[in-house]
Amino acid sequence: MSRITLGVTGGVAAYKAAELTRLLQQRGHDVHVVLTRAATEFIQPLTFAALTGHKVHTGLWDDTTNTANSGIEHIDLAQQTGLLLVAPATAHTIARFAQGLADDFLSTLYLATTAPVVLAPAMNVNMLHHPATQANLKTLEDRGVHTVSPAAGYLACGMTGEGRLADLTTIADAAERALNPNRDLAGETVIITAGGTREPLDPVRFLGNRSSGKMGYALAEAALSRGARVILISAPTALTPPSGCEFVPIVEASGMHRAVLTHLPRATILIAAAAVADFRPATLASEKIKRSGPLHLTLVPTEDIVAAASAHARPGTRIVAFAAETTLDLASARAKLTRKGADAIVLNDISLPGLGFDADRNAAQWITPETQLDLPESTKRQLADRILDQTLSLPVPSNPHLAEKA
Repeated sequence: MSRITLGVTGGVAAYKAAELTRLLQQRGHDVHVVLTRAATEFIQPLTFAALTGHKVHTGLWDDTTNTANSGIEHIDLAQQTGLLLVAPATAHTIARFAQGLADDFLSTLYLATTAPVVLAPAMNVNMLHHPATQANLKTLEDRGVHTVSPAAGYLACGMTGEGRLADLTTIADAAERALNPNRDLAGETVIITAGGTREPLDPVRFLGNRSSGKMGYALAEAALSRGARVILISAPTALTPPSGCEFVPIVEASGMHRAVLTHLPRATILIAAAAVADFRPATLASEKIKRSGPLHLTLVPTEDIVAAASAHARPGTRIVAFAAETTLDLASARAKLTRKGADAIVLNDISLPGLGFDADRNAAQWITPETQLDLPESTKRQLADRILDQTLSLPVPSNPHLAEKA
């Protein structure tokens, strides 16, 4: 768990910081919040105290009579934080940071911390493009501060243009990249499959499953934060693709099969986290099937994407499969590993409450031909990093198909 200090400054977009707090928490981070005095005009400290369970700092001299150390809380927080994220960052706060002013808790914290700093500006389009603001942003970027460019669109002031707070997922992705100095996947191209495929029955219905895609998207986020080039091949989900990935949307197993084989020559790692349907209807009805009594379907197997990838991947490509089961049958998982020709398989029990499909947490077993490792319950983002750690530890090549081609 990483400790992130979220600075919220006085702009209309301050209300979005509550949702950003939740998003960071869902990714496994411990969030502490600092509000400027102006920010408290838009959103109350109690909101963040309830969300985080931590004291919310609003001024240098808050509660100075309560503890002997309260006068140096900004120093303590500066030393303990792993990242300072300011979202929204107003033109005024950006100017204070650039000039080195230290007249409130947030600006003093900024000067005192040695942690990475990320700013997500939000302001009127003319304020953003004013030479003073642009010069201040350039000064901060030259000092190593990371900036998340604001989005364009309709602004609260009624004007249209750049200045909207960037998408919250984009901000969280940027924060994690700055937070994680581990770039051990730099130079790697990682294909990740995600979501549950949909096999059409008629123009209205399909056969599917309860996969939310959260595990695959967490893997994509983690791989990006560690320096990888990521190709995310995804069945339909309600999720926003992580910024920076190459996104390939598909619907059916056949589409995922084609997409994986198309992009496979570029890949050094394939992680097949998608819940691919094992069967599809043998025939597709051209019109909606009417309800008129029992319906008998003939199903045929879909493509085995991992087996096909194993047979066609270039030498040295690591391949990790997933197995979502209702029981942890290790013998069956090992047989599946051998049959598919993968280097490892992630086995998770989706019958456990609060874990697996359509949940934010997961637990799994990491299985290779020689080893078995317990991956204990955690957030899917934390589990994603553990899976990537294990993937990097795989011998190259360990897949017999790849060894033959090599």
